Amino acid sequence: MRDTEKLTDREVLQKAAEDQGYLSILVQRYRIPLYNFVFRFVGDRETAEDVVQETFLRCLRHSHQFPVIEQVSTWLYTIAGNLAKTELRRRKRWHWLPIGPSEEGERSTFYEPIDKGRLPGEQTDTHQVRDAVVDAINKLPDDFREAVLLRDLNGLSYGDIGKIINCPVGTVKSRVNRGRLRLQKTLRNLAEEVIGTLSATA
Repeated sequence: MRDTEKLTDREVLQKAAEDQGYLSILVQRYRIPLYNFVFRFVGDRETAEDVVQETFLRCLRHSHQFPVIEQVSTWLYTIAGNLAKTELRRRKRWHWLPIGPSEEGERSTFYEPIDKGRLPGEQTDTHQVRDAVVDAINKLPDDFREAVLLRDLNGLSYGDIGKIINCPVGTVKSRVNRGRLRLQKTLRNLAEEVIGTLSATA
């Protein structure tokens, strides 16, 4: 039997149509890249894990499509991206969902808790810079953020990104460039501060 590590993604998916155990190979190959993409998109670790898990569950539910899928990575990123967008829309609705009048007759608001706590050791300058970059990415409009993450974090081609987000390559390039420009503008002060600190300690 051919070594599974040498199988292409499409070959793995075609075999999974007959033996779903082969999906574990795709999980090993794409779990971390998909998690990184979704986490940067939604900004929450637990949500990202749930979205990635649901992505692979959707694969199982659509096993009848396996034989005709040409680009497996594009298919997986499309599923994960759509789930992430759905989660963001749901979160925005929940952020402002009134849960009824209070004793004073005012309507209170439910805010979905988001874990913004840092992991141990994340108080260093390096982590502060990283957090600032992540925060800047999170503040990008959804369309720009998705395009930038797929291009710069996951290294996908403009053509593949166009298939994932269902828009022309020219639109993809525009979103990536405009997203990068916004990041440069947002992070310019941080860069000057870091360079100034390095110069002072040199």
